[in-house]
Amino acid sequence: MKNGEENGRVVKTEKVQGIGSISNKDMFFRADKIDLKSLDFQLEKHLSRVWSRDKDLHKVKEEWEIDLSKLDIMKSIASGTYGIVYKGTYDGQEVAVKVLDWGEDGIATTAETASLRASFKQEVAVWHKLDHPNVTRFIGASMGTSNLKIPLAEGDRSHPARACCVVVEYLAGGTLKRKIFENRLRKLPFKVVIETALDLSRGLSYLHSEKIVHRDVKMENMLLDTHGNLKIADFGVARVEAQNPRDMTGETGTLGYMAPEVLDGKPYNRRCDVYSFGICLWEIYCCDLPYPDLSFAEVSSAVVRQNLRPEIPRCCPNSLASIMRKCWDGNAEKRPEMSEVVRMLEAIDTSKGGGMIPDGQVQGCFCFTASRGP
Repeated sequence: MKNGEENGRVVKTEKVQGIGSISNKDMFFRADKIDLKSLDFQLEKHLSRVWSRDKDLHKVKEEWEIDLSKLDIMKSIASGTYGIVYKGTYDGQEVAVKVLDWGEDGIATTAETASLRASFKQEVAVWHKLDHPNVTRFIGASMGTSNLKIPLAEGDRSHPARACCVVVEYLAGGTLKRKIFENRLRKLPFKVVIETALDLSRGLSYLHSEKIVHRDVKMENMLLDTHGNLKIADFGVARVEAQNPRDMTGETGTLGYMAPEVLDGKPYNRRCDVYSFGICLWEIYCCDLPYPDLSFAEVSSAVVRQNLRPEIPRCCPNSLASIMRKCWDGNAEKRPEMSEVVRMLEAIDTSKGGGMIPDGQVQGCFCFTASRGP
């Protein structure tokens, strides 16, 4: 055995009979000393990264995909189990950015990850085609990206390595729920009640004309611009209406707003939104909670088995009370179409008042004797 130099390195060589000199870089290794399982794992991991990168480079860009270089995410403005909503700018305009976990954090199960992705794709598929003054305007989305530059404020939970986001117009007026809460004592003028109800009914009528069932109509999912105009938001559980109602089953929505057939696990259609609208209409008029003293379980049982509905105050005009009752009828087939609800609301005369605030009076009426409200 002797030593030599090769490119400044010391290389050991040795004589092998019948072969000549070989260096240690040409040495053979015993197969039983090699961890093949580890090598296979490393190779698979490397190939997966290469294939994923190659797929990202060559995939066809969807028409709704945003240019992330134009997106600037600023501060968080809301959060929930779905993720976090941020205020930001996109291409110079104010936007709201809903960021959702892509399901690759190692915590979610395979089924949960698949559900998250399917839900997100469904929301984008529904939302990006919509165009109506009473529906929040969709700007774009990004799926499973690792390029989101999200500021992490003190106390915020860390963000997943890969996330998906939906970018929509930013509405500075906040949620309808907040407006209702702020007016829980003084109530809303009757004209404002009807205008707000018309905005919501027109938005829902448009969705239904596009064969879309929102399935989660409630105060939190209605946003207001600076002029008080209402726009429907959050299509996370919306879906295209099935031709066969039996294809749409399962509890989807928020207790208190859910139609009896949905609560009972029966087939349903777009008229579940009409029921939810009826509850919202009551809330807009009363600026109150419909079932303040009942638990969710009690509400669910009573709505289905005892035909429980909110108490309509005595001061409510018959024309409006009639719409509420028709919308939350226990028989879905007897509920009106939203286009019909629009016509009924348009026919109401607001010039003579009729709200829970009599003309010239600061406080609301006293139909509810007990202390109620959010």
